[in-house]
Amino acid sequence: MNITVYLGANAGNDPALRDAVRALGRWIGESGNALVYGGSKNGLMGALAESVLAAGGRATGVEPQVFVDQGFLYDELTELIVTRDFPERKAKMLELGDAFIAFPGGTGTLEEIAEVMSRVALGQLDAPCILYNLNGYYDGLRTQLAHMIELGLSSEARQRGIYFADDLEQIRQLLGPACAG
Repeated sequence: MNITVYLGANAGNDPALRDAVRALGRWIGESGNALVYGGSKNGLMGALAESVLAAGGRATGVEPQVFVDQGFLYDELTELIVTRDFPERKAKMLELGDAFIAFPGGTGTLEEIAEVMSRVALGQLDAPCILYNLNGYYDGLRTQLAHMIELGLSSEARQRGIYFADDLEQIRQLLGPACAG
């Protein structure tokens, strides 16, 4: 299974982020699944890819040409796909993914997972969409989604397939036996 992970190229200032992203990467690599991610060597992105590869897994980076030109590319990837721009990158990451995880990240992460959530809600994508709610990172978004339902702007049926996981064990459970590794 290709697991597309959205996350930041910044490391953040909480050591729990790096520990959790390394554990996620180790699990992806050891479980026989493959990583699809933004392709950067920096921050949390780099730590994730490094962990997948160190565990014997496959890591595919989807990097826009502008970031390749700026030297952000992780050179050790199993596969690199260079796109013209960000919209093409986002489309390719969607195309390649069988499951989608938003690790804590910045506005780019939020923008990317919002499209996945929208496609799941509209029935255009039949794949799990998991928000890794490490230390309550996505609690505000969970509240917002519930508020949408309360106001009749969304429904539980539309949000089926959008999950919040507090830890790696919950992610493993959500992805099921095919990913148990």
